[in-house]
Amino acid sequence: MNAGNGALTAPLVDRVRHRLAEQSAAPSPAAVAAAVRAEAGGVVADLEVLAALRQLQEELVGAGPLEPLLRDPATTDVLVTGPDRVWVERAGELCRTDVRFPDDDAVRRLAQRLALVAGRRLDDASPCVDARLADGTRLHAVLPPVAADGTCVSLRVLRPASHDLDALTAMGTFDADVARLLRAVVAARLAFLVVGGTGSGKTTLLSALLGCAAGGERIVCVEDATELAPSHPHVVRLAARAPNLEGAGEVTLRDLVRQALRMRPDRLVVGEVRGAEVCEMLAALNTGHDGGAGTVHANSPAEVPARLEALAALGGMSRSALHSQLAAAVQVVLHVVRAAGGRRLAAVGVLARDGDFVNVVPAWQDGRWAAGRQLLADLLTERGIGAGC
Repeated sequence: MNAGNGALTAPLVDRVRHRLAEQSAAPSPAAVAAAVRAEAGGVVADLEVLAALRQLQEELVGAGPLEPLLRDPATTDVLVTGPDRVWVERAGELCRTDVRFPDDDAVRRLAQRLALVAGRRLDDASPCVDARLADGTRLHAVLPPVAADGTCVSLRVLRPASHDLDALTAMGTFDADVARLLRAVVAARLAFLVVGGTGSGKTTLLSALLGCAAGGERIVCVEDATELAPSHPHVVRLAARAPNLEGAGEVTLRDLVRQALRMRPDRLVVGEVRGAEVCEMLAALNTGHDGGAGTVHANSPAEVPARLEALAALGGMSRSALHSQLAAAVQVVLHVVRAAGGRRLAAVGVLARDGDFVNVVPAWQDGRWAAGRQLLADLLTERGIGAGC
């Protein structure tokens, strides 16, 4: 019997897979090797054992055949839409790779194992999962028949946002004049929101701005997954936690905002405002915690009030109450976009009352000063900061 025959490889792999499935912990390379030796006995040739070991290690350790893609520092997303359709995004460009799975069952097993490692369930009764792996990678998977063409897996790599304003200027995110304006906004302790779509660079810009805060300030960051890594001497980072398989142990962003208020923050930062926690955040920013910040998914600065209305409704806050809190809590909106040439700052807006509601007035947009320029200059002057705008 030799490795070229391959007659026993599939049964051996199945037996090892069932053995490892009985273990509660995620299989390590050593555990896979031990299971192969235990199941192979003295019947299978050494070369076939090695072949089975390589296959199982690829399937059962890390992200399997996707692991090399995830290890690439340039990778931001890995997307699987079929056994032979694996895509990767690098530098904002989506490309098809040569990675292949044997069949859709192999994709399904990988998705289920990653979900289990994240403490979540993925099966016919619960065919969709949205979870976070131990290294911060975001997992989303959908099983057939909900995924009509086969199991779909999306993995988003969350790397610490470590660029400072000088680096972003050099990268073309904005020019030197806008960089001075952004530093003035931070120095004046104006509260701001960074808005844009997924992958537009919101967290990167927020982290760079926090790095400009005075060294004696205490920054408390609340995040769903730890992405913010500002270059600052006093940062406290709190991360939310999903419920376990029994549905217990959840710690929400809303819980963490409340905890952060007890930690003497000079600046309270919510890494991504996407739910009812907006109520606690606005309340906090209206109790003397100026200079706070956060990110919000929004298509444009003008749509930020409506977006926050929808989120506040989840927390039971009325529209009028939301606008009243927002007018007093937040002063500036920064809009970032992802374009063919890279990520860039597209607009700077100022929140202003219009009767009982709040609108965002553009102060700088697409490289030109706009109507809200004087409003922004007045805000900075009131706090003793020269705007340069």
